Amino acid sequence: WLAPIEGPQWGYRRKARLGVRWVHKKGRALVGFRERNTHFIADIDHCPVLDPRVGEKINALAELIGSLKIRRAIPQIEVACGDDHTALAFRHLEPLCAEDIAKLDHFGNQHGFALFVQSGGPDTLQPLTDQPRDCYPSYRLAGFDSNITFSPLDFTQVNAVINQKMVEKAIELLDIQPGDRVLDLFAGLGNFTQPMARYAKTVVSVEVDRAMVRRGEQSARSNGIENTEHHIGNLFEPDTSLPWMRQSYQRVLLDPPRAGAAEMMPHLAKMHPERIVYVSCHPGSLARDIGLLVHEHGYKLLNAGVLDMFPHTGHVESIAVLEPGK
Repeated sequence: WLAPIEGPQWGYRRKARLGVRWVHKKGRALVGFRERNTHFIADIDHCPVLDPRVGEKINALAELIGSLKIRRAIPQIEVACGDDHTALAFRHLEPLCAEDIAKLDHFGNQHGFALFVQSGGPDTLQPLTDQPRDCYPSYRLAGFDSNITFSPLDFTQVNAVINQKMVEKAIELLDIQPGDRVLDLFAGLGNFTQPMARYAKTVVSVEVDRAMVRRGEQSARSNGIENTEHHIGNLFEPDTSLPWMRQSYQRVLLDPPRAGAAEMMPHLAKMHPERIVYVSCHPGSLARDIGLLVHEHGYKLLNAGVLDMFPHTGHVESIAVLEPGK
């Protein structure tokens, strides 16, 4: 087994969705996390696992909500902390009046937050006011000369310290050679794509979210990376007619959501990669998919380990490396 990878226990979480509810009987708003299996919001005044830039401002957020005319029509706040900027996205079910916009803007300026509003689905997200592009959150991957900018609703790993160590470990396990073609599945914004591109001949990244594919490509170019290809693809319904699916790769990295990637396993095996690194946030789906590669497609498991991505929860991140069997 690989040695466990650990990091800070407190103040680590840089992405969160805070529930919001105006409680008329209490005459105040609650801002926090929903209790398990209910719609009730726990009455908290701070959150020690959240990045302290937000975790220590729960009361201030509750007071802000209570001061708004549409305080009954804000169900949640999306939190996205970058290295230098923190964004808050307010979901609102009624239009914002000029007075509420002014209060939100003042709050953002007072506490150093970039504020966004969302009136409907993800496509309705927009900055509260005209803000420069560099107010969007971003994070750096030290040692890989990569800076990745993201929207508050984009998926990013919640733990910056563990993410850095995870990327480093994945690069080490892949053992990329200069002439390698590398496939990055469930690539998101390029969290692995960009670091791998520093070592490979070409990295082909595949992600289902069109907006994230676009931002990932823009991010790679802004970091001076020219040897990547970015494709939109639903990896739960693989389309074998797509050109990237019919090519071979020396290395493959995949980082699927909790459901895993069972549908891709037979297609992955046909690409004949010399090494596969599988990153997972769900040990059950990881075990299932590795079982398919080992028992049905002749791969062997070389090593595996865990990363404490989510301290104080029952969840864990895992990483495994496979090669073709002899």
